[in-house]
Amino acid sequence: MRVLIVTESFLPSANGVTTSVLRVLDHLAARGHDALVVCPGPAPSSYAGFPVVTVPAMTWLGFRTGLPSPALVRAIDDFSPDVLHAASPFGLGAQALIVARRRGVPTVAVFQTDVAGFARKHGLSATAPTIWRWLRHVHSYADVTLAPSSASLADLAENGVERCAWWGRGVDTVAYHPRHRRTAEGAGVRSAFLRGAAPWTVLVGYVGRLAPEKRVERLARLARMETVPGVRLVVVGDGPSRAGLESLLGPGAVFTGRLDGVELARAYAGLDVFVHTGTHETFGQTLQEAMASRVPVVAPASGGPLDVVAAGETGFLYAPEDDRAMERAVRALVADAGLRARMGEAGRRRVLPRSWESLGDALVGRYESVVAARVGAGAV
Repeated sequence: MRVLIVTESFLPSANGVTTSVLRVLDHLAARGHDALVVCPGPAPSSYAGFPVVTVPAMTWLGFRTGLPSPALVRAIDDFSPDVLHAASPFGLGAQALIVARRRGVPTVAVFQTDVAGFARKHGLSATAPTIWRWLRHVHSYADVTLAPSSASLADLAENGVERCAWWGRGVDTVAYHPRHRRTAEGAGVRSAFLRGAAPWTVLVGYVGRLAPEKRVERLARLARMETVPGVRLVVVGDGPSRAGLESLLGPGAVFTGRLDGVELARAYAGLDVFVHTGTHETFGQTLQEAMASRVPVVAPASGGPLDVVAAGETGFLYAPEDDRAMERAVRALVADAGLRARMGEAGRRRVLPRSWESLGDALVGRYESVVAARVGAGAV
């Protein structure tokens, strides 16, 4: 099968959209399919053996987003795909879906960015209805829209987006593994996090993009040792909010910058508790990665985390806007090593069946379905 993937985000940007696109490309390569990527520039010229075409881009709300371009039209015409996959379509993806409809190319859209929610967090609440009208228009050109959580599907339905179905997110349980706890200690990762603190200090960490919509500033109360005694806060990631967060969270917090590969896996496994603060996650991939590393999680009871976290079993969910509830959940885990161990083990077991391989096969099945439906409609 020839698959054209048009994505609003790609390398070198690190976020959920990029990660899922990379895993899809890995799967297509492993299964012997052909693919082409169109994305905002700059970007690598290839990935997994597949060529990458870049288009001009701009930055909006801290995100690099591609602009509609003749290069996209040429890519569709020259590559002649069997199916077009639009990853989080908004600008570039909108053009792709419209052109594909005109060319008779079957399409699958993947909804995984709550743009309206992000706009509200940036003080642009008045734009949310307009954003949803645009998204409804964009997704009307897709044969099917896939969403990663029950909350996302409910949002799409509430806002009039039709022909939707579930498609989740996988996690690499080999790369993210509890064994990295030992390698983290051997490589000095935990000692670097502790920075001279007592060895019994509990490491509470956040992993992800440092941007306003992630609301990492909510961890300020955890950074103060007098608020949660015996805790060291670790922040893994980078982004436009980093400088402000370093000032706000103070010298008690450890900032690692962006980590990848085995360094990231060791960072996860080196933590004792994982905390997420953003309330507009369509899924929550970092929660899965922490759980795969046998680390208990604390997250808002909102959006994707509602599906990812088994409350009271693999971690705690707190009222989305209640910072004190977040602190109480962290305190409970800090105070009880046995609870941390039980929840960490339950989290690991929960994500073991969620492989990218099975989800990749399911996605290819979706491709085949929309292709078959288009052929059937043409036959009639």
